[in-house]
Amino acid sequence: MVKKFLEYIALLLIAAAFVGLGLWQLDRARDMKTILNAPPPAITAPVPLESLAKPRSALDTKVDSKSVSASGFYVINFRAPNQKDSAGVVKDWEVALMQVDTTSAILVVRGLWSDRLNEPQLAMSNRIELTGILRAHQNEDRALNSPGIISRLDSSVVVGLTDLDLYDGYVMAIDEKYRDGEISRTRVTPEMRTSRIPGFYWQHISYVVIWWLMAVVVLYLPIYRRRVAD
Repeated sequence: MVKKFLEYIALLLIAAAFVGLGLWQLDRARDMKTILNAPPPAITAPVPLESLAKPRSALDTKVDSKSVSASGFYVINFRAPNQKDSAGVVKDWEVALMQVDTTSAILVVRGLWSDRLNEPQLAMSNRIELTGILRAHQNEDRALNSPGIISRLDSSVVVGLTDLDLYDGYVMAIDEKYRDGEISRTRVTPEMRTSRIPGFYWQHISYVVIWWLMAVVVLYLPIYRRRVAD
């Protein structure tokens, strides 16, 4: 009798665990739907880069996609292959390392690589006044690192090419000005951020069904065993 009672308790605990896993998965599905349906962040007036981030420090996720301003000199130029914009168009981008003071620098996406010669009068000696969107670094490579090419938009892949202290993340340039006026070129818009919750909405819903179905199966086992015994 005691043995049978303990077996029932064990089955109830297992079933409760499956129900709990289903509820957890359901919460993740709801969170994912909320994130994906959230409106894009409102565009605000740009604030100085140094007020939101610090060199050699991880970028706070709260400042991702904030409007920033910076001033400095471009010291190195790179091609970033296979970058996807907000419309899903994949092209090579021009990325430059901007030195913003005597000791630090940040990566700046200036536009399409094919447009890099549109401003031939722009020399490295010109101070640039920049406004743009601050973004967290990319985690996945889009190409292989090689001379003049960066595999992803991430300061860690260029740290060996400079003695400057680098900011985490990068800036998507919206506007560039120098002493003779504004630099006119096609700008690229950042790829939409996907949910940081792994998987897909309906994938989570399917797991909910699976967990709860397993709970039903566990609860049905004693009934099934009794019918087989009879």
